[in-house]
Amino acid sequence: MKIDPRRTDRGTSITITHVLTIGITTLLIAVLLTSSGTLLENETERSAESSLETIGERLAGEIESVDRMTTNGADSVSITADHPRTVANSRYTVTLLSSCTESPLVDNSSSCIRLTATGTDTEVYVPVVTDTELKDESSASGGSLEIYLDGNDIAIRRAS
Repeated sequence: MKIDPRRTDRGTSITITHVLTIGITTLLIAVLLTSSGTLLENETERSAESSLETIGERLAGEIESVDRMTTNGADSVSITADHPRTVANSRYTVTLLSSCTESPLVDNSSSCIRLTATGTDTEVYVPVVTDTELKDESSASGGSLEIYLDGNDIAIRRAS
């Protein structure tokens, strides 16, 4: 076999190797960034859900305290409770429900609190056991909240 001295493809394998290396590296970095974004989003939702559950449990205890005071004969009851304004960098809303028909995990006949984080589309339901009815759809955004007796019902609003 005779080699032609005018052939110019001797450096082609090095060029192809460099192009393939850059292509594979770019693909791996793109996959890494995509998967880390998904992981971060999942962790944010999990953090928001955990925080909302904690706030909901505290609110349930505070609502039950107002209920005990009303059943002991108090005509005017009001508790102001400080809670975080945000969870996982997202504002949230607290809504009282006289029956939990929307929650798959809470008995439909019981009252509950619905906590909804707006930035992460996370929703948590916490059951509340009271003798006094909850004012249905009474709601307030997170932060300093006032739980009070509104006529014959327990309601919630932003504390002033």
